[in-house]
Amino acid sequence: MNKSLNDSLRYLKGIGPRRAETFKKLGVSSIEDLLYYFPKRYEDRTHFIPISELQEGLNQTIKAKVLVKGERRSLRRKGFTIVEAVVADQSGKLTCVWFNQPYIKEYLNLGVELILFGKVERYGKRLQMSAPEFEIILEEGDAALDINRLVPIYSLPEGVTQRHFRRIIKLALDEYLSLVQDFLSFDIRTRNNLFNLAKALLNIHFPEDSQMRMDANSRLSFDEFFLFQLPLALRKLKRKDKIGIAHKIEGKLAEAFISNLPFKLTNAQEKVLAEIKSDMSRPQPMQRLLQGDVGSGKTVVSVVAALFAIQGGWQVALMVPTEILAKQHYEKIRSQGHKVTKSQGEEIKIALLTSSANKKAKEKIFQEIREGTIDLVIGTHALLEENVEFNKLGLVIIDEQHKFGVGQRALLPKKGINPDVLIMTATPIPRTLAITLYGDLDISVINELPAGRLGIKTLSFTDDDRSAAYQIAKEQLKLGHQVYIVYPVIEESYALDIVGAKKMYEDFKSGEFKEYKLGLVHGKLKEAQQDEVMRKFKNRELDILVATTILEVGIDIPNATCMIIEHSQRFGLAQLHQLRGRVGRASYQSFCVLLFSAKTVESEARISAMVKYGDGFRIAEEDLKIRGPGEFFGRRQSGLSELRIANPLTQMQLLKRSREEAIRVIEVDPQLGAKQNLLLKQRLLLSFPEYEKLIMVG
Repeated sequence: MNKSLNDSLRYLKGIGPRRAETFKKLGVSSIEDLLYYFPKRYEDRTHFIPISELQEGLNQTIKAKVLVKGERRSLRRKGFTIVEAVVADQSGKLTCVWFNQPYIKEYLNLGVELILFGKVERYGKRLQMSAPEFEIILEEGDAALDINRLVPIYSLPEGVTQRHFRRIIKLALDEYLSLVQDFLSFDIRTRNNLFNLAKALLNIHFPEDSQMRMDANSRLSFDEFFLFQLPLALRKLKRKDKIGIAHKIEGKLAEAFISNLPFKLTNAQEKVLAEIKSDMSRPQPMQRLLQGDVGSGKTVVSVVAALFAIQGGWQVALMVPTEILAKQHYEKIRSQGHKVTKSQGEEIKIALLTSSANKKAKEKIFQEIREGTIDLVIGTHALLEENVEFNKLGLVIIDEQHKFGVGQRALLPKKGINPDVLIMTATPIPRTLAITLYGDLDISVINELPAGRLGIKTLSFTDDDRSAAYQIAKEQLKLGHQVYIVYPVIEESYALDIVGAKKMYEDFKSGEFKEYKLGLVHGKLKEAQQDEVMRKFKNRELDILVATTILEVGIDIPNATCMIIEHSQRFGLAQLHQLRGRVGRASYQSFCVLLFSAKTVESEARISAMVKYGDGFRIAEEDLKIRGPGEFFGRRQSGLSELRIANPLTQMQLLKRSREEAIRVIEVDPQLGAKQNLLLKQRLLLSFPEYEKLIMVG
């Protein structure tokens, strides 16, 4: 039987059908999957840290024998066990503890030699490791993969030890590495000083030394970046050949709107508008990403862009992720543009289209969109319905683009003939990174807040200090301002040990805030109920709004100056920053108070970043560091898997080089039909079959 990298893992010695199912949960089904299942870290076992030289606060590796072991039950938590062991080397002794893992004591036989890795902490006068990872050292002759070398450490499936996993990887490499074909041309490898693919895979798992590991990492990271960049480069190349709309940029409509605004545009807004003007005046379709922090004024810029299109007789569609945001945009744009009329003296016709609108109202809007009497339609996913047929769609604006799937974002522009597209996000990333990662889009950045805005003071308190948090809210209420109190869930969760918005709303009404008027809003309320609560809060009929994360996007109440986020450890950093952006929307000093309990290392890093930084670009950098690139970027492009080894933040030069190479390849050979690119094309289509049409039409 001919071997292939596509062979099922079950046929590899030591796996079998049952264990193959366990590996499948890791996303590892084939031999190739296994070869690309990279170590999470490495331990330098050519020498170990003597126990006497351990440093508090560092993750370190030791080699020691078990002297004493024991188990005790926690006096404070019923059924909670603590396993303890004292280990020693020639230089000293160390206590190790494992919490609620009673089975571990079965492995800690007296005299057994272990390799232990963990964070060294001070407990009273002594140092200890809490819940360290460990391996039992067997006979020296059977440990060629485990000691006296740089040793890979993997995230493991259930029931598999590090030692066994390394042997499975070694077996796969021995039997299948010769079948690995390199899809990168010799020219690209030479220009960028990259290993061949087989050498990279061997040294990412079992590196000869640290330099070989870094070189292997560079090659495999380059591959991920390069495959990411190819379709972006191809899209941008294809866009140059498309015929779009050369909009009538100069006109009284946009000028009148800007002159009637109750504020002056910032320099950053003016600069971005100049970039959009330049795009929209050209006959090629605009594809522009507008990045701006919360409250920076992206919506006003998008309205001016809409007016550029409308004054030339074109229709505009603005798609947003939630009904609350759609309604707010609708009301705000109508109020700002009430004095703006078209050349014939007619008012601009704006419509609101949401899924919850009744059938009769929807049918009327559908008809008016078809007939072209609606100039600007603002809506949610409802804009993607088949019945929405535009008469003359000239511009598509997508707000909070990360809330929509890639497929959804692509559908709306297809309702016109190559309309201009403006994509907006309040989840910014550093410009140099954005230029490379969003290579198919042109990028504009609003990096300036409107004049008079004060920075939001962000404070954190433990649950034990919640009275101090509530006091800050009461001080703002006494000044006549309003307060948000946000919860991660609607109902109380005993499993997660967190209270919900509904219960606390009732408690606050009769307790802590009984002298104030409170409202409650969450996603399970009917639309009419949500509208009524938001209307009352906006009109200052309510002092406090208790809510879930339904507030995350776009709510704009200038008089709200304080937000308390309960159980803040349960929120992501980008989400916390988005929520914080709901206050500080006027010239008043505003506060964001983070209440937390039971912090993890990650949640502690998030809360610390929130307190330290107010700038969304810096927050995004910290988020990228904490979560890693795979989690941060997710699946921005359809079919692009998460980055498994590449890190855009630390490998910017490699990312730039991969982009340059992708552009070079696509400009010369857009269909990847040249001999040196056939394996590349095969690899791209094997991983991402949806790109076939894009490549075939070149």
